[in-house]
Amino acid sequence: MRDPSTHLYGYVPTEWICILFVVLFSLSTLVHLCQAVHSRLWWLLPTTVLCGITEIIGWSGRLWSSKNPTNLNPFLMQISTTIIAPTMLIAASFIVLGQIIRRLGQQYSRLSAWWYTIIFISCDIIALVIQAVGGAKASIAAQNGDNPSSGGNVMLGGIAFQLAAVCVYLAFASEFLVRYFRDRPVRAVSAMETKRPALAAAVRLMLLALALDGVLILIRSIYRTIELSDGWTGRIITTQVYFNALDGGAILLALFTLNVFHPGRLLGKAHTWAGREKCAAPSASSQVTAV
Repeated sequence: MRDPSTHLYGYVPTEWICILFVVLFSLSTLVHLCQAVHSRLWWLLPTTVLCGITEIIGWSGRLWSSKNPTNLNPFLMQISTTIIAPTMLIAASFIVLGQIIRRLGQQYSRLSAWWYTIIFISCDIIALVIQAVGGAKASIAAQNGDNPSSGGNVMLGGIAFQLAAVCVYLAFASEFLVRYFRDRPVRAVSAMETKRPALAAAVRLMLLALALDGVLILIRSIYRTIELSDGWTGRIITTQVYFNALDGGAILLALFTLNVFHPGRLLGKAHTWAGREKCAAPSASSQVTAV
């Protein structure tokens, strides 16, 4: 029978692991903040920086629980924040890939960079709202002594929607790269676009970083989908090592990857990005014209 002192998690969070994650997330977030200011890429503040801050709050809640495992408040704090934090990081990946599409040629993308960013950021926001609503509903139920499963199902819906969006994003990104390397535009191109732009070493590194981040985010999304599907008392959610490795570890590695392969360093500072914003929103008729 489960120890009543651990019924919130099914275990007591290990203190030193929680401290380690708080320290590492704080370090990565501080570096991201400095990098955002240095590069003047201000969209990094509500994406990578906010993701890191939210993870710090979540792991601080788990650290609190390691000292007081029967306290409901830190449990609710950590489960809500660790669910929604990666959503901001996913948004950063969408924005960076949109910029790469502008540089390598929008004729190779199923959607233009403008629509690509708008559509996937909108999906990200929808997933965030659903997860936040579900987290709030589950928290209220838990505080009232009711079953939080209803809120958990809403959170599951948000995670599942996010997982689907990430899969579609990866599919579109893969198609773009295949078409670029094979020089097969998805639609007719102008005379100025007939020559395929060269793939600079910095852009190649940025693509590798995005690929690694995409895999890590996909692993984390699959894990959280299975976890919530298994229920609040299932084996997945009550096994600490799964959460540490497949949620905390995956997102931490993704954040550090963007620290090392930072878009401000590899793609340039804000003025360089501004120079790429030459494309207005194209007409709907030119968006998806198959070869």
